[in-house]
Amino acid sequence: MFFETAFGKPSLRRIQRPLVGLLVAAVLLGPAASLALACPFCSAVSQTIRQEMEVMDAVVIAESTPTSLRNEETGEVLLKVVKVLKGEEHVKPDSALSVVYYGKVEPGRRFMLSGVDPPNLQWSTVPLTEESEAYVLAITKLPDDGLERLKFFQNYLQHEDPMLMRDSYDEFAITPYPVVQSLKPHMNHDQLVQWIQDPEMPADRKRLYLTMLGVCGTEADVPMLEKMITSTQPSARSGLDALLACYLLLAGEDGLQLVDKLFLANHQAPYADTYAAIMAVRFHGTETDKIPRSRLVQSLHHVLDRKDLADLVIPDLARWGDWSQIDRLVKLFREADQDNNWIRVPVVNYLRACPQPEAEAALEKLKEIDPESVRRASSFFSVPIPQAPAQPATSFRSDQAAGGFASAQTAQQLAGNGDNSAFRQGAVTPGADSSAAGPLAVVALNPAKLFGVMLLTITTLVIALYLVLTGGGAPSLPTAGSERV
Repeated sequence: MFFETAFGKPSLRRIQRPLVGLLVAAVLLGPAASLALACPFCSAVSQTIRQEMEVMDAVVIAESTPTSLRNEETGEVLLKVVKVLKGEEHVKPDSALSVVYYGKVEPGRRFMLSGVDPPNLQWSTVPLTEESEAYVLAITKLPDDGLERLKFFQNYLQHEDPMLMRDSYDEFAITPYPVVQSLKPHMNHDQLVQWIQDPEMPADRKRLYLTMLGVCGTEADVPMLEKMITSTQPSARSGLDALLACYLLLAGEDGLQLVDKLFLANHQAPYADTYAAIMAVRFHGTETDKIPRSRLVQSLHHVLDRKDLADLVIPDLARWGDWSQIDRLVKLFREADQDNNWIRVPVVNYLRACPQPEAEAALEKLKEIDPESVRRASSFFSVPIPQAPAQPATSFRSDQAAGGFASAQTAQQLAGNGDNSAFRQGAVTPGADSSAAGPLAVVALNPAKLFGVMLLTITTLVIALYLVLTGGGAPSLPTAGSERV
């Protein structure tokens, strides 16, 4: 299914497309999608200081003394404990700790030490400045309320200390989107605009600031965003997915005309740009109620005209209950060739999910064309259940939501059998307001199918890596008379 079956080497493009399709299916249809996932526009670089402290057995502030000389053989330095932030039962103030550190240890320099595995704690060492020490101490006093935490961390988003700047960004990146929305009255709009317009701003941070501007911005920001979207300068369009999502939040439904023209209906648009637009539309269909889903799916219909990209949006149409594309998808299935036959499994899953009688009839005909694709879809993928439309943001504590910054790929539940009667309550048809869709049903995942999907994903990635590294050639076999090396 995924790779060229002729003896010629498969191209990288042919390797990438099935992988993208498989990963999209794994995210959109997988059980983990029922949790709050990482933001599609910003992701944490590493664990935050707060998260690391939570999993440590002991955390202390220690300082070097005039006698803190490094052992040249082991790299060990003796430090004096000044404050115990966690683990009083394991370490006491004024005690001496031997840690491995190869940086400067001039007298009075302070460090945050994190220890695990008592009673013989193993320590990791992070040097502190006066300001970073105050930051760490403040973290230990922050309340559980997500809004209060963000009010603190937003003051360090562009701090001159790289550690504080990274940590505050990561805190935003792991925060559910409703909590970020609740920060709106406390956001500095003008500062966000300044950061966004900075051509040197890294794309990951720009994505976060665009997400925040989508919360606190107004229609007055739309011209600036349109200028960035239509710019030919790469720096202006960095973080395009978040840029388009922000633009649609502020421009509303009318903004889809520009997105369709430049990216979704434009067959000459680069793959990365089209995918960014898909992510923006997906975000709106999942996390906001700014634009009705009935209008969003019309934009996604344009992608069905690009047979090499159509598989990226078919799961969205099924999740959002858009059953208007049966004939079009059946045509894509029939016309699929060796270069894009991965599209057949998403088509089959769409038809399996569809409650309309013509879908079942079409599925029977497709079995005659490619029974293997139909079997694969039925074996490895459960039927997706349409999502309930996003509700307006309300007060929300971050400890009430698992995972990270709410993604455009969240709240997906899987059916463990072939019964699709639940879809009849939540179907959305073009032209109808998606707010009429019914609630999201919660059903169990078939463990055997989950294992199959995971195994298929791992196997595919291993094969793809091998083909990329070796150029696709088969391993050479020893011939008669050849020497064994």
